[in-house]
Amino acid sequence: MSTIKTRIAPSPTGDPHVGTAYIALFNRCFAHQHGGKFLLRIEDTDQQRSTLKSERGILDALNWLGLTWDEGLGVGGDNGPYRQSERVELYRQHANFLLDKGLAFPCFCSTQRLDELRKAQMAARQTPGYDGHCLSLSQAERKRKMQSGQPYVIRMVVPKQGECHFTDLLRGEVTINWAQVDMQVLMKSDGLPTYHFANVVDDHLMAITHVIRGEEWINSVPKHILLYQYFDWDAPEFCHMPLLRNPDKSKLSKRKNPTSINFYRDMGYLPEAIVNYLGLMGWSMPNGEEKFALSEMASAFDIKRVSLGGPTFDAEKLDWLNGRYLRENLSDEQFALRYLQWANSDDRLGRVAPLIKPRVEKFSDVIGLASQFLDGIVPVDAAQFKHNKLSAEQNIRILQFSLWRLEHLDTWNRDLIEKSLLDLSEQMNLKVRDFLFPLFVSISGSAVSTSVLDSLSILGLDISRARIRHGVEVLGGISKKLAKTLEKEFRAL
Repeated sequence: MSTIKTRIAPSPTGDPHVGTAYIALFNRCFAHQHGGKFLLRIEDTDQQRSTLKSERGILDALNWLGLTWDEGLGVGGDNGPYRQSERVELYRQHANFLLDKGLAFPCFCSTQRLDELRKAQMAARQTPGYDGHCLSLSQAERKRKMQSGQPYVIRMVVPKQGECHFTDLLRGEVTINWAQVDMQVLMKSDGLPTYHFANVVDDHLMAITHVIRGEEWINSVPKHILLYQYFDWDAPEFCHMPLLRNPDKSKLSKRKNPTSINFYRDMGYLPEAIVNYLGLMGWSMPNGEEKFALSEMASAFDIKRVSLGGPTFDAEKLDWLNGRYLRENLSDEQFALRYLQWANSDDRLGRVAPLIKPRVEKFSDVIGLASQFLDGIVPVDAAQFKHNKLSAEQNIRILQFSLWRLEHLDTWNRDLIEKSLLDLSEQMNLKVRDFLFPLFVSISGSAVSTSVLDSLSILGLDISRARIRHGVEVLGGISKKLAKTLEKEFRAL
């Protein structure tokens, strides 16, 4: 039997997500339990959204959690390069093979035609999908369109009838009708592959034996299996993990809960406690013990023990578990040392000092003045947001619009934060002093404090985001109807 090999393949398009860590953990444990290897590659073919900053953030977060990999980016191996953007020529070669065999075809349909097709299908209550318009073009017509410079994508040929059958390690036999499977784009008009195509080519060339990923990819398996068949390759084993969910059973998302690993790091959670908690998401140790090390999980791991019930990400349970680690795993000296390391991470204390020193008369004043920088979600109530020029609804708009504007900053520093927020205050026709008021309250817990712009810069996006959201909730929250209204207003600014 070949060596077991699993992988994690994150897209560097945002903050390092706890869902990425969750899938990485189960892939790593499965591989190591079988004496195999765990690989990491970066799927960065979305050139508009992918950034090196996000890539570094993902790698740093996984390393901080101890979810190291045996092969891949930063580690090396025999199957590199491990960034998809550096493997484009490989994908072109494989796409040309499919074109030559008649298993793929160039599609010249415009975005306008595809939009109109989708609208017509939706109106007729049909399953949206490509209608095969360009599949019937003659070779001469295709050549003429290509020579004229007309842009095109490459789509795969998909059977119109029958069913695709495959076995999922958790779900058993799965059947999907081919009529539900679209003629997937394999290569985009910019010459880069789609996720589905690069995924299959890379998994084969990197000798991945088991694909363990989120259940949202189940309906994509037929496309992937078909590609394995077209290339005459053995398909890997598939295992689709249940998605992490909010307490209300909705999919875990940053709209309702902090999802960035950096948030939990900045809040002062121990990485070993977070990994332990993610391990409890739909899985349990044979002895029922809820507190266990990564090495213990790997030794005892059995994929068959994963429950298909959507695991709930419960912040209170994480707090309880992290508290056990602080009390049971750290001596008094270790506790003090790790607290000081957390408090001064990214030279936090050094950056806070010039803000509070002008107001300090003795060192015992420091804790009170610096507490907002060493706190998590600061306590606030609706009464603190009362303002003679701003209603609760206006406060909510300021906070939500500020959050959306801050989330789109490429670099987090004071100058950019200031420019972004001052521009927003002008667009909202508000005086800067009034505009910043609800931000002062949400960020510091007080209407009077050190500069809110400095505070935002030091706290970082993750803690700032959580405090602003908390302020919105204290003010009554945002209904679905109001959210649509606010999004429309924000886009119009």
